[in-house]
Amino acid sequence: MAGKRWNTCNVFAAGPDAARLWSFEAKGAGFKPGKELTLRETDALPVGTQKTWSALWQPKLNVACLPPERVFIRVAQFPKAEFDETLAMVELQLEKLSPMPVGQIVWTLVCRPHPDGQQQTVVLVIAARDAVEEFLGQLETRGYLADRLELPALDQLLRDETSGDGAWIFPELMGGVETAAVAWWAGGVLRSVDWLSVPPGAERVPALREQLSQMAWAGEVDGWLTGRPDWHLVADDALAAQWLPPLRDALGVLPQVVPPLPPVELAGRVAVRAAAAEARANLLPAEFTTRYRQRFVDRLWMRGVGAVVVLYLIGVAAYFAAVGVAGWQARGVETQVKQLSQSYTNALQLRGRFDVLKDRQELKFAALDCWKVVAEHFPEGATLESFTFRDGQQMVLNGTAPGDAMDRIIDFHDTLKRVKVNGQPLFDPNKGEPPTRRAAPGNVIAWNFSLELRRSELLTPAK
Repeated sequence: MAGKRWNTCNVFAAGPDAARLWSFEAKGAGFKPGKELTLRETDALPVGTQKTWSALWQPKLNVACLPPERVFIRVAQFPKAEFDETLAMVELQLEKLSPMPVGQIVWTLVCRPHPDGQQQTVVLVIAARDAVEEFLGQLETRGYLADRLELPALDQLLRDETSGDGAWIFPELMGGVETAAVAWWAGGVLRSVDWLSVPPGAERVPALREQLSQMAWAGEVDGWLTGRPDWHLVADDALAAQWLPPLRDALGVLPQVVPPLPPVELAGRVAVRAAAAEARANLLPAEFTTRYRQRFVDRLWMRGVGAVVVLYLIGVAAYFAAVGVAGWQARGVETQVKQLSQSYTNALQLRGRFDVLKDRQELKFAALDCWKVVAEHFPEGATLESFTFRDGQQMVLNGTAPGDAMDRIIDFHDTLKRVKVNGQPLFDPNKGEPPTRRAAPGNVIAWNFSLELRRSELLTPAK
């Protein structure tokens, strides 16, 4: 996890009455404060704390602040080494440093620089596994899946202002109303973190004097406390008013009051430290990390499948809607067809009648034209016996003539083929039957021939 570039960081701190949630956005190497919410136990967490598809390209870090009860802080000096080597050295000393059996704890560490370049200060945070699992279960019921568990008290203890030598007293830092943490600095090095447990009433001052004296003697025995320490009280005005009188009576001096870090600044330091920490330096048990990761992947799969199903349903709905619209339009067209069918039938009948009347009119004028041209060009001496139309297309002439008049009949036939009416030939010159003759009594001949009308080119009479 160390070196990973985070886009946002959420810090969740549960309290006895209400929880607080800070949201930080990445800015350079740190984070800038964003939203701050105070949530009651029944309030739902914001949607922004849950990881979605965007977390794949905009990594989000969810940090939960572990309540300080049943958490222990130990300080030890180790040779300077790489983090993996330091981790191995601490594991070898863990049974000695832990106040509980190793199998019942989760732990993490923070390395601090040492004035001696060959040394380093290791601050070890130890928590009971059952307490951590219970706390994680409470977070899960609220829908908050943490990537890291952190102890804000550690950032309060390691604040830059406490780097001076002396004893720094932090009332109620570890959650108890009548408790305080005491950080001992000597030679620019954090030497020890101890706890005060102060009874109320008349026993308060003697208990403070005895416990602080024992802590000082332990430092003298270890060799890092060589004189009277400077005393500091890290508390706001209300806490300082409660702690200053008994501390003054127990120590014989008045401690210097130093204001604590504001909650938002403390949460910001937690976010920066959590973002830069190694993945293995985490109070969150490994099995929870694996389970949360699997839940995240499963949720993405389910949302992806859900999105596909929704898109499919939208497509099906759109298809059926289009089919419905097309059916409605088709029914409308069918209705129009039914409404227009009778009119269409009537129109066809009228059209047929019109075509018949038109054809009759054309035939009538064509017959008149044929009769006219026959009368105009009929040869002298010949007799017309019949004038017939066949199928409205063919004109057949039959008649008689003197025996020597056949040439005039042939000329009459040829003349008719060349006749034009309104500038168009009346007969088709390539169709029809040529003149024929047969002998008849009385030295006469009977003749006949036929001509084909050009019906497609017939013109109505000129107006």
